[in-house]
Amino acid sequence: MFTGIVEVTGTVSRLEKQDDTAAGGGGTSLTISNCAEILTDAHLGDSISINGTCLTITSFTPTHFIVGVSPETLRRTNLGTLSPSSPVNLERAVGATTRMGGHFVQGHVDTIAKILSVTPDGNSLVFRLQPREKEVLRYVVEKGYVTLDGASLTVTGVDDEAGWWEVMLIAYTQERVVMAAKKEGEEVNVEVDMVGKYVESSVRGYFEGLEKESSGGGVLERMVGKIVDERMRRGGGRYD
Repeated sequence: MFTGIVEVTGTVSRLEKQDDTAAGGGGTSLTISNCAEILTDAHLGDSISINGTCLTITSFTPTHFIVGVSPETLRRTNLGTLSPSSPVNLERAVGATTRMGGHFVQGHVDTIAKILSVTPDGNSLVFRLQPREKEVLRYVVEKGYVTLDGASLTVTGVDDEAGWWEVMLIAYTQERVVMAAKKEGEEVNVEVDMVGKYVESSVRGYFEGLEKESSGGGVLERMVGKIVDERMRRGGGRYD
C-alpha cells in the first residue's frame, strides 16, 4: 500500500533484458540509482512503487536497487518505454507511522493515459489526459483522486463524452514528479481511486441481491411498489 506522495525521483541506470527461461521469464531487470535516502531501511523483498507500479526489491546497495519487471507489467505500464537516465518517481510502502498525505494507492496500474495537452496556468501546468481503456473514466470524478506515474493528484475536470480528464500541477509538485517534464503525446501510468471500485461492487451486489429476492418485475418497480404498499397500509393518500 502506498500514499501517492512521491518521496524521491530516482534514475534508471541499467536495463537488462532477461531470457525466456523459468528464472528470467522474458522480462527486464531494472536498476534504479540516485535514491540513497530511501534505501537506509531497505530489505530484500520490500515493495516499492516505481512510476506507480508496485515492484519487489531483489537486490540493493546503499546507493541503488534492482527490481524485476515481468512481461505482463511491461505490457500494462509505461515501464517498457524507460531507458538509461530516465527519471522515475519512487515511494516506499507505507509504514505504521506514515502520514496519509495522498490517498490509498495499491500500485496496481489500471491503464495508460496519453497526454493530450499541457497548458500553463500562471505558475501551474494543466494536463489533459485520455486513457487507453475508456471504461476507467467511470471511476474518475471532478475533485476526486487519481494516481499518475505514482503521484496522487486531484482531478480538476472531466469530459466523459470526449474521453478525457484534467489535473493541475502546482509549482511545488512540478519540482518533485517526473510528469512535469512530459510533453503532449507521452504516456503516464494510471491507477484510479480504489474507493470507487468498492462502491461500484457494493452497489452492484445490493441490486443483484434484490433481483434474486423476487422473480417478477424490475428493481425500480419493486422499490416503488413497496413504498406504495406502505403508504396504503398506513391509510395515506389516493393514487388515482
